[in-house]
Amino acid sequence: MERFKDDGDDTPISEETKKALAAVDEKFKAKIAEREIFLTQQLQSALSKGEMHEAEAVRTQISSEKTRLEEEREFAKDKIRNAK
Repeated sequence: MERFKDDGDDTPISEETKKALAAVDEKFKAKIAEREIFLTQQLQSALSKGEMHEAEAVRTQISSEKTRLEEEREFAKDKIRNAK
C-alpha cells in the first residue's frame, strides 16, 4: 500500500487561510444542499407520476451536479492554498 507522500511544504496554514478555506466549504455546502433539495423535489414528482426514465435522469443529474460542485470547491480551495 502506498503511503502518503509529503510534498515538502511544511508551512503551517495561517488563520486567514483557514478562514478562507472554511468559507469556501460553507459556500459549496450550501450550493450542494440547494441543488439536492431542488432536484429531489423533481425526483419525487417524477416518481409520483410513475415516470421511471425521468426519475433515473434526475438521479443521474443529482450525482453529476454534486460531483461538479465538489470539484469546483476543491479547485477554489487549491487556489487559496497556492496563493502565496
